[in-house]
Amino acid sequence: MPILTKVLSVILAILLGSGGVIALFYSANLLIEWFAPKWRNRILPWIYLGPALTVLTAYLILPTFNTIYISLFDKRSRTFIGLTNYIDLLTDKVIWQAFRNNILWLVLVTGVSVSLGLLIAVLMDRVHYEPVPKTLIFLPMAISFVGASVIWRFIYDFRPIGAEQIGLLNALLTGLGFEPIGWLVERSINNFALIAIMIWLQTGFCMVLLSAAVKGIPQDILEAARMDGANEIQVFWRIIVPMIRSTILVVATTVIILVLKVFDIVFVMTAGNQGTEVIASRMIKEMFNFRDYGRGSAIAVILLLAIIPVMIANICRFREQEAMR
Repeated sequence: MPILTKVLSVILAILLGSGGVIALFYSANLLIEWFAPKWRNRILPWIYLGPALTVLTAYLILPTFNTIYISLFDKRSRTFIGLTNYIDLLTDKVIWQAFRNNILWLVLVTGVSVSLGLLIAVLMDRVHYEPVPKTLIFLPMAISFVGASVIWRFIYDFRPIGAEQIGLLNALLTGLGFEPIGWLVERSINNFALIAIMIWLQTGFCMVLLSAAVKGIPQDILEAARMDGANEIQVFWRIIVPMIRSTILVVATTVIILVLKVFDIVFVMTAGNQGTEVIASRMIKEMFNFRDYGRGSAIAVILLLAIIPVMIANICRFREQEAMR
């Protein structure tokens, strides 16, 4: 019976959802018929965009302005203090550490994942068994950030010297005669250990998009360059990279946006302790641990301001690509 109830619920949800969409479009068409013919073409786009714009306004635009508003108030959102929260954040050592860590994430994750993705895309384009390694490399994309963090938490697990190591890396180290390493507690390496997880997740994403761009390069151009005496390194740097530069930039900016918002990996692995704090994890702590809604909202606004230029650059690149087609 429980299974039958679930099946009936799914069927009912599908029917209601599909019926609701059909009813919405049918009602929109009837509404348009009420207007004079000269107004129909002007009103038609707004009639169809209306529901989406309403949802976007309710769940994105209004909360954004509300966050900006709250950031101008004190801890309990009772007293207006202007830009005090922003000034305090810019003089807070913990926040500056989070900024430094985010910059480290941006440089390493973006640089390594895009470079590896491009290298793999070019190399795999030359072998006949291309689908198999590409599938294996892309497979981590099917895992959520939290799931990947749990997996890597076991890989990085550390036990005291003399105890049996259940973490893969420390088991290998002790098996080779070395001492185990606290990958998540050693401040000199813990940020790099977390960054490695993000690289593992994003390399497959970069590879797939860049592989499609590489395959779009006309073979005649590559063959002509080789016939003119260019070696493979010269073909790569002077032909392949320039011709897919726009795709590389789009992929890089997409990864940058993901890195700026990174939270799951840090929260699951270290909870932002031991010098691994990033902007998003600090925002969650200020908002929910310390109940300082003003500072938490101010960090959210700063994060939004950091992401907006990257998003604009990404949109411009998409428009350039569309114009070139």
